[in-house]
Amino acid sequence: MTAQELATSLQGKLIVSCQAPPGDPMRETSTLVRLALSAVAGGGAAIRANDPVVVAAITAVVDLPVIGLWKDGDTGVFITPTVRHAVAVAEAGAAVVAADATDRPRPDGSTFAELVEAVHAAGALVMADVSTLAEGVTAAALGADFVSTTLSGYVPGTPKQTGPDLDLVSALSAAVDVPVVAEGRINTPEEAAEALARGAHSVVVGTAITAPTALTARFVAGIARP
Repeated sequence: MTAQELATSLQGKLIVSCQAPPGDPMRETSTLVRLALSAVAGGGAAIRANDPVVVAAITAVVDLPVIGLWKDGDTGVFITPTVRHAVAVAEAGAAVVAADATDRPRPDGSTFAELVEAVHAAGALVMADVSTLAEGVTAAALGADFVSTTLSGYVPGTPKQTGPDLDLVSALSAAVDVPVVAEGRINTPEEAAEALARGAHSVVVGTAITAPTALTARFVAGIARP
């Protein structure tokens, strides 16, 4: 599928992130596959998934594009941090490889441009996970096929918010020619719709749909208030 074909299929649509953090009871491949199948049944247009094993398992049974990544570590650049990680995700069947495209150093010393080149050579597209407008503009210039607001609020120096960074969505949508994907702390359908209204091509929702542990904890905290 070409970048244009995929962009057309995702325009105005929901991408469901089917992931679970380390130690979570949901972090099991067959469970994550069932989450993906549930997302398909509910009308999701694509799946975002972590780890080549999970990506391969989901692509085997889900007839939707899979945006794959490989989280390795929990500090610095850890979303598809190296060229090796990126190629492995592409080879697992991901239509798109999502990778950290911030200006922080990558652990293998590679550049984001080298990662883009390797993923394209492997037959997949690239989604640049960024935290700022400047990073998104640079990533698009380096060949990223999509730019996502995934890392805003999670990188030092970016605004801490309880909801999505809609200002970044607006700024990126006005500044780059590639599709902008809104991701990060989208908690309600209304926030997802607002992201689209602010210029997002599509939206990614994870925790609010596929994270029962986090959702339960939120309710517990809510009813515990005096």
